[in-house]
Amino acid sequence: MNSLHTSKGTADKGSSTLHPGPNTGSNPAAPEPSLPREGLLTLLFSVAVVLVIMNTAMFNLALPDVTEAFGITAASASWIVTGYSIMFSIASITYSRLSDFLPIRRLLIIGLLTLGLSAVAGFFSTNFIFLLIVRILQASGAGAVMSLSLVLFTRYVPQARRGKAMATIMSAVSLGLGLGPVAGGSIVEYLGWHWLFAVTAAILLLVPLFMVLLPKEIPARGSFDILGGLFLGIGTTGLLLFLTSGLWVALIAGIAAIALFVGRIRSTPDPFVMPALFANRSYLVLALVGIASYLCSFATLFLLPQILTHRFGFTASHAGLVIFPGSLLAIFVSRAVGRVIDRYGNAGILRYAPLLVLLATVLFAFLAGQSWVAVMLVYMIMSLAFTVLSSSVSNEISRILPSSQIGSGMGLFQLLQFFSGAFSVAMAASALEWQKGLPLSTAYSNIYWGLSVAAIIAIVSAFAYHRSSRGGRLTPMADAADA
Repeated sequence: MNSLHTSKGTADKGSSTLHPGPNTGSNPAAPEPSLPREGLLTLLFSVAVVLVIMNTAMFNLALPDVTEAFGITAASASWIVTGYSIMFSIASITYSRLSDFLPIRRLLIIGLLTLGLSAVAGFFSTNFIFLLIVRILQASGAGAVMSLSLVLFTRYVPQARRGKAMATIMSAVSLGLGLGPVAGGSIVEYLGWHWLFAVTAAILLLVPLFMVLLPKEIPARGSFDILGGLFLGIGTTGLLLFLTSGLWVALIAGIAAIALFVGRIRSTPDPFVMPALFANRSYLVLALVGIASYLCSFATLFLLPQILTHRFGFTASHAGLVIFPGSLLAIFVSRAVGRVIDRYGNAGILRYAPLLVLLATVLFAFLAGQSWVAVMLVYMIMSLAFTVLSSSVSNEISRILPSSQIGSGMGLFQLLQFFSGAFSVAMAASALEWQKGLPLSTAYSNIYWGLSVAAIIAIVSAFAYHRSSRGGRLTPMADAADA
């Protein structure tokens, strides 16, 4: 698909360059990127991200009611979550790739309208198939919000302030993850699951504001690798279905599609994902840090409601209240984290934040089955570490990638993160099933000892990045691309 060929520039007065690139700050002659009303747009994107993440998290609590309402099996109802996860991951990288040559403003409005209007339709769901289609449509819009927010800030916000913007978005993710169980449990308990869609439909109120505030970019020549995207979508779908449903046919189809995807990106001139990303060791090592921490965080968000309801007898809404302080803490510290990143860079956070992830997993291994107060306090450590580390990794990736790879690189990073989250949930659920004969506290402890391995991988990867980047061996990619 080819778009209009024009020079990269702005279409209205006061808007900044379409692709300033993350590395322009290294060239004294290059103009500084700018984003009109940067603070207001950061706030609006934060609100949108909170609604998106809440939409992702809170519907899990409605599955028992949906199963009863439509007279379906639990396995059928799980497709609501599986289908959403698959489409979200595919939409995330698709919108990121499209942003390389289509205006962010246009793509974001499409995503917001898709998410909001499908939520309105979902409120009137009368059968399971319609509900499933609505959730998949919602996921296609939700993926746009997350991916395009990071691309926009990377493209327009100078490095001197980018850390603050990234930290704010990541704290919004934490807030959404914390509010999701609280709001979802309360709404399902007192109003019914249909009203979950009313919360998400509120995102339509943001559309006029984004239309006015976002820069009006001019489309550039570009092509969209539909076949490559199809191969990646089938591959991701197959692997996720195997992880969530244990279908070996899905695993075989997924591996075959991934193999075709690899061949495709090596042979086509404008691939869906740029092969250069897989040759960029800096990018890969940083991505591994983010993926490992994401795996620990998402597994924890799946396990904590199980621990609080099954081990301590909490209701869904009360369990959400125990989780919420950790998310609130992330909000309070996000501004300070952003200032630290902007002033001192990412090196210190990348070096020490993975240690907090390991500390949280080890404490959960010892205390998760012993006290709900301990669960609340340790999750505060986990939430803080996840927000700090995600902000720093995203900021550092935006710094080392050349502008031509930002959309593809950020999209691939988010795809890998979301896949790792789905993997961690599937593995945690399977581990609970395997340990049915053990006391609950022992089962939870064993899972967290396993998650501590992922935390160690994050520590080792962060150390390798710090050591190699200090020696100048991992960072020539962006400089070579800009030369």
